[in-house]
This record gives sequence, structure tokens and C-alpha cells, in this order.
Amino acid sequence: MVHGTHNAQEDSRNDHILISINDQLFPRNEAKISVFDSGYLVGDGVWEALRLHNGVLVFLEDHLNRLWQSAKTVGMSLSFTKKELTEKVWNTLDANSMKDGVHVRIMVTRGIKKTPSQDPRLTISGPNVVIIPEYKKASNESKEKGITLFTSTIRRGSPDYLDPRLNCHSKLHEVQALIQAIEAGADEALMLDVNGFVATCNATNFFMVKNGEVWTSTSKYCMNGITRAKVIEVCNSNGITCVEKDFSLFDVYGADEAFVTGTFGGLTPVTKIDGRQIGEGKFGEMTRKLSGLYENLIESEVANG
Repeated sequence: MVHGTHNAQEDSRNDHILISINDQLFPRNEAKISVFDSGYLVGDGVWEALRLHNGVLVFLEDHLNRLWQSAKTVGMSLSFTKKELTEKVWNTLDANSMKDGVHVRIMVTRGIKKTPSQDPRLTISGPNVVIIPEYKKASNESKEKGITLFTSTIRRGSPDYLDPRLNCHSKLHEVQALIQAIEAGADEALMLDVNGFVATCNATNFFMVKNGEVWTSTSKYCMNGITRAKVIEVCNSNGITCVEKDFSLFDVYGADEAFVTGTFGGLTPVTKIDGRQIGEGKFGEMTRKLSGLYENLIESEVANG
């Protein structure tokens, strides 16, 4: 079985979900899009992922702001407002009678091309919007076990050619990093920045704990993670020292604990990196404390939603 931060509990309800494509609903096995779609042809698209928790789309405003920033960055004109996109999401959720334990993937591409080409001027439609809601809960067994990382030779891009903060469909370099990690016997990849400092992972953001302090990379080369930001927030509001700084594998190998963050899995402990055990090689005390504080923040969001 595949092991990693995106391990989900099996749920047969997903076999019959309805997927929204440009406001039309299709059964899962009938949901299709043109081979002339910009996302398929050249990876020209942006995306978001968020969770439905007890009837509330958690941290919705943060996710919408990130999606709009990504669209502006790639010069994509969205033909709908944030309110209208939210309505599209809720229409999809309501059509599936979904209330809780749901992961929603929103994908927006530039549209249909006249012919295979990078040129955005050859786009002959408005943006394509796909909304995939699935019943997905992180596997508690996988979370308790933790994951192992391997440091990839594939570096996180510099902001002057592909800003790592951009949630775009062009993920091939991250896939390459993950393949290296898998072939090395690890679950996921740790990625360095262009200067050799620890940046992030292929699909999550990285944190380490040393002498009671929480360290994470600067925001220059890591993903613009909502969960990452929330962990920093709960550290600051609970008197836990959290610093964003440059640090290397020298520091990581001597860490007391390490964990990664993401919308789907929340906080997931890291037990080994490059074959070296991190701390006691298990779900650490600080990681568990921060995971609880993050879950409390979600519950507060739900209560106020």
C-alpha cells in the first residue's frame, strides 16, 4: 500500500460522487474534459484544495485569496467572483449531500485551445472550472506511524523562473523529486532551495523542532501553505518560539522532532530523513501538541462559521 501524507481511509461513497465541470455535474466515471484543455496541453492552470468540516469550508477566505493571487500571477482572467465560485463549490457539495470529512479540489485552467500551443492567444473559451469533492479522511494509522523523507537532487525553483508559492498545474519537478525519494525507499521527498538550504517537501511544508524551538524555512522558496501559516499562528499565540530561517541538513539531522504540514493531513510526523532517525523516531511531544492546537483552531473556525 502507498504510504505518505495523502493516505486516506477507504470510502466506497467516492465511487458515486458527482463532479462539477463548468457547472455541469457528472458521475465520477463520466467526468471528462477536452484534450485541447490548456491544463492538459501545457499545465496552464491553477488549483486549490480545501476541507469541509462539520458543514464549514475551513479557512475558505485564505484559500480563495491564494487562488486569486495564483490566477493574477499567471495572467489568467477569472470570469467569476469569489462569491460565485463559493456557490459553485456548495452546489457541488449539496448535490452530493456532503456535510463532513470532505476534501475539495478546485482546478481552473485557462480554457480550450484552438490547437496544441503554449500561446494564450489561441485560447478559444473562458476558463474551465473543475470541482472534485471526495470523502477523504487522513489515515490515523499512517499519521501515528509517521513518514520517511529522502533529500532530492531536484531543487525548489527560484522566484524568478517558477515561484514556489504558485499553486499551478506544472508539478513535474515535484513529481521527479518524489520519484527519487520512492526509488530511495522513502515515502516523500525533502527539497532544498537554490542555495542548498532546506526549503519544503514535494507536496507539503517542512518543520523541525530543536531545543523547544520550532523551525521552518523562509517563505522565499517554500509553498504558500495555508496549514503552514496556521501552525506559525498557533505557535505565536501559545508562546511557542517559531522561527522562519535558513537551515541546512546539518541542522535537520540533529533535530529533536520533524513534521510536515498540508491541508489534507494537517501535521504529520517525520521519523527518518535520508535513513537517519530523527529524534526518537516517533510522533514527538511538540508535534503532537501543535497538532492539537491546529485542530483546536479548526474547531474554532467551525464554531464561528
